[in-house]
Amino acid sequence: MTTSIDLQKDRATSSSRRDRGASRRGSHALRWWVLAVLAVAQLMVVLDATVVNIALPAAQHDLGFSNDDRQWVVTGYALAFGSLLLLGGRLSDLVGRRTTFIVGLVGFAVASAVGGAANGFVMLVAARVAQGAFGALLAPAALALLTVTFTEASERAKAFGIFGAVAGGGGALGLLLGGALTEWASWRWVMYVNLIFAAVALIGAIALLAKHVTTERPKLDIPGTVTVTAALFGIVYGFSEAQSRGWTSGVTLTFLIGGVVLLGVFAWLETRVSNPLLPLRIVLDRTRGGSFLTIFVMGIGMFAIFLFLTYYMQLTLHYSPIMTGVAFLPMIAALVATSTTVPSLLLPRIGPKLVVSSGFLVAAIGMAWLTRIGLHTGYASHILPALILLGLGLGGAMSTAFQSATAGVHHEDAGVASATINTSQQVGGSIGTALLSTIAASAASDYLTNRQPTPLNVAQSLIESYTTSFWWAAGIFLAGAVVMLALMPNAAPAPAEGEPVIVH
Repeated sequence: MTTSIDLQKDRATSSSRRDRGASRRGSHALRWWVLAVLAVAQLMVVLDATVVNIALPAAQHDLGFSNDDRQWVVTGYALAFGSLLLLGGRLSDLVGRRTTFIVGLVGFAVASAVGGAANGFVMLVAARVAQGAFGALLAPAALALLTVTFTEASERAKAFGIFGAVAGGGGALGLLLGGALTEWASWRWVMYVNLIFAAVALIGAIALLAKHVTTERPKLDIPGTVTVTAALFGIVYGFSEAQSRGWTSGVTLTFLIGGVVLLGVFAWLETRVSNPLLPLRIVLDRTRGGSFLTIFVMGIGMFAIFLFLTYYMQLTLHYSPIMTGVAFLPMIAALVATSTTVPSLLLPRIGPKLVVSSGFLVAAIGMAWLTRIGLHTGYASHILPALILLGLGLGGAMSTAFQSATAGVHHEDAGVASATINTSQQVGGSIGTALLSTIAASAASDYLTNRQPTPLNVAQSLIESYTTSFWWAAGIFLAGAVVMLALMPNAAPAPAEGEPVIVH
């Protein structure tokens, strides 16, 4: 017989369940606002990679620095960002993702303000280095917060799809924004615009993100931190020097070989310290390891899209910077479409192996399509279809890789796992910059060999340099498809271990 005590227990249990359900519904509503905050911060960092490139000639003319000095505006940022990412990721795990996110956000904004007010080359480069350093705090913290906020499969797929769309499409959007700001305002607004993004994200972060609570004293792997920072600096700097000095230069080889050796030392150290900076279990998992490799390969290949296609549209087809940015919009639309649908519709059914491999294959076809360009080819027939294919392929593969790269990570490793994603992308981009620029220069000089340097031949040599780079990028994407078929498992990625990040 049911007693009054039993009835009271049943009522209490039912009430508790209703309370938990209501809490989850409220939490879910707030989580999407958290995603909006993180997406704004991520967009600011991603935009900065391309928006500055468009404004660089105007800044050079205004501040009066040389062509040799110009590369340091880009390289200074890349060196600081690439070499400090793993440190930034681990700091977010140790001292709190909210704290790291806010410090990175404020620091990035202040550095942007200094860069916009720069009165000379040194001040501009110093601001770019500071942007890179604070970006190395901000980017891993944002992705780590996303990882531990969305742990339910359906929500996680949607959230990572949106975040992947921002990460993939932000570079192309930066071309449009950079062109508009440079043409209609000033190159300085390319820097100042970050203050708007940062202000919006900061208000949201303070309102929505909970403070980090820990009973353990943070411990940092100092030997590992020093070793991997030096290794990543050497690799990024070595590839940047390869573009200007050549692959056989003593400086290039010293930094590249030294960086690789130090990476080996770092891996050895991580097996012997009690609190490793990068626990090897993160990268040795096949799903996560394959995802890091996917993002690395994309970093190499996407360089050809943004740089050489921009050159082609502006130098050969004589598009303005704004027209060039508008021309990339169909790619962004296609990328957003697949980023936001593939993780929820296809990933649970066919697994990451087929999703990523198919995405690489579609992107390779799109890149091969671009090899058909010429001196007088049209946008609608030769560029637009290729951009749509590239957006469709890269969007699906990138959003899947972002989600899979943080699959199953422990709460205390979410930051460094997120940093490894950004590191893969940054190092891949550095390799793409050096490798494809060298290949393009060689193709142009080979074409002019035994030919008179007439204006027509010079223009055609540029076409040869672009199409050769596109063929190489297509081959890189195709190789990525084959490697992912062999390496990646086909099981849907498990969610990461979550933590409460919402203020109720």
